[in-house]
Amino acid sequence: MSDEEHHFDSHADAGASKTYPQQAGTIRKNGYIVIKSRPCKVVEVSTSKTGKHGHAKCHFVAIDIFNGKKLEDIVPSSHNCDVPHVNRTDYQLIDISEDGFVSLLTENGNTKDDLRLPTDDALLSQIKDGFAEGKDLVVSVMSAMGEEQICALKDIGPKN
Repeated sequence: MSDEEHHFDSHADAGASKTYPQQAGTIRKNGYIVIKSRPCKVVEVSTSKTGKHGHAKCHFVAIDIFNGKKLEDIVPSSHNCDVPHVNRTDYQLIDISEDGFVSLLTENGNTKDDLRLPTDDALLSQIKDGFAEGKDLVVSVMSAMGEEQICALKDIGPKN
């Protein structure tokens, strides 16, 4: 047994899972679920009765939290589904670059420059107009499964 046989790739993350298991029968409307490896918000849940020898089944209709696509899945209610860890964080908007990236101020005073402007036209125009008018804007960033996107905007008044 030489040392070359036991080579492990080291990764820089803390090893925290992007999802956690939850029994399908306990997932409710407005909860989150992973369908086709996409994080989704559940908009409708219906449960079918068991057959003669079968399981009760849960039918989920959910909308992808990042691209807005509607996805459906049917899972036996006793089985586990993956549920994404979804976080919302507020950042103050500092700058918008010409190539569509935003510069945000984090809680500890650092800047975060790796986020694009949202694809939603209404939100995009609100951010651009508010920034052009010189307002102090706070954006809410939703993150799940390694993806991040601006999902909401708050106006905290004009800059001093």
